[in-house]
Amino acid sequence: MAAKRLKLVVAGHGAAGLAAAVAAAEEAKRRNAAIDITILEKAREEEAGGNTRFSPSYMRMAAPDRIAPGFEADMREAIGDRGDADYFRTLAERAASTMAWLQGHGIAFTIPTYYLSVGPPRIQPVGGGLAIVERLGRAAKMANVAIHFESAATRLIVSGGRISGIEVQSAGCAVSTFEADAVVLATGGFQGDAAMTEAQFGPRARTFKLISPGTRFDTGDGIRMAKEQGARTSGDWDGMHIEPVDPRSHHPAPVVLVYPYGIVVDQTGHRFFDEGGGLVHETWEGFARDIHFSRPNSIAYAILDSRLWEIVDYQRAVRSEVAPFQSDTVEELAARIDVPPDALRQTVDAFNAAARGDVSRFDATRRDGLAASVTLVPPKSNWARPLDQPPYLAYPLIGAIAYTFGGLATNAKAEVLGDGGPIPGLYAAGETTGHFYGTAPNAVSMLRALVLGRVAGRQAADYLLVQRLP
Repeated sequence: MAAKRLKLVVAGHGAAGLAAAVAAAEEAKRRNAAIDITILEKAREEEAGGNTRFSPSYMRMAAPDRIAPGFEADMREAIGDRGDADYFRTLAERAASTMAWLQGHGIAFTIPTYYLSVGPPRIQPVGGGLAIVERLGRAAKMANVAIHFESAATRLIVSGGRISGIEVQSAGCAVSTFEADAVVLATGGFQGDAAMTEAQFGPRARTFKLISPGTRFDTGDGIRMAKEQGARTSGDWDGMHIEPVDPRSHHPAPVVLVYPYGIVVDQTGHRFFDEGGGLVHETWEGFARDIHFSRPNSIAYAILDSRLWEIVDYQRAVRSEVAPFQSDTVEELAARIDVPPDALRQTVDAFNAAARGDVSRFDATRRDGLAASVTLVPPKSNWARPLDQPPYLAYPLIGAIAYTFGGLATNAKAEVLGDGGPIPGLYAAGETTGHFYGTAPNAVSMLRALVLGRVAGRQAADYLLVQRLP
């Protein structure tokens, strides 16, 4: 009698899921073995890829062949003592080989110019996340991976303590069951599920703007399914990556990252935080969260003047296609953004009176130490130039959620952990997993999706080929 064919199902068609499926197929081929691999994707083919499809996909590396200096130390600082050191060590050790693997699949890399200020070095795939979806999607098809679009995984089936299948709800069809000797969960976080976000973040979570059209498919499916089978969780369940964006824009992730070079006011016309408290990647998460959860109408305004135009390449820090509001007087600008004119005038005057340092020290690329007087409350620690050069500009800002931090507990082999250790045959990668606490380490989300997605695929293939499940 012919041996039973081994079956691997990957839930999710973003960076982590595609990396897992392609890596598993390559591992099976290398070992001259046969594994039937299936990808389940809840979106239509033309929308598939979740956050990845729309992500610029910056990755924290000095170049494709080497990680940024101090990578592991930076991770430890970002996550504190709650993170898994082995997980991030694996990420560091396998990052370069994963980039080489991607290059082998036709993905080229460049060094992006994004923020105006200095920060950790980053690389970016030419074509962004869409290039990852297209190139790895093509590789999956060439490796005979079956891809089912409009097919949402709904429940894991476990027999004898092992994964044996997965239930799927396909568009216009009844629930069906796919046999599976192993499963990789790569369905994203839960930011697209209003009930889950409200349960974690409170009533204002229901009005979240999602960072991209693909984010709406990230509804916590993999997290929920694994928890039903006893999986442990990790990560900060009150944490999220959220960015300040222009609500008028129709672009995905239309961030406005020039706010440190002016002041930011809420709908009442008053400042509420230190705009120069750090480099953009150090302040934007807390700033955007404050806007959404604490500001009236969940909106704020970056107020600048014509000096913005003097900053070389300032446009690269604004991904909105909509021009800022512009007026010759502060009062006219206030009327255009529905902020009390007297209040905004007083705020600008108070700031200008305190911003009396040597403006020749201004340097948008670093913490320049050009601080306002200590009398200013809240303070402004850097980039404090008076706003006195009309026309005056205003960008509206709201917080847009990119992904949540709470997810499944996994180890450095991408195995999903239960109370008794790894759950046999169950793996996870990307935003479905936890590991982030407090704040998201800058430019790491896509990197970990690809590196640990590839790990998950290879480990799942090894599990199947070693176990030879009956």
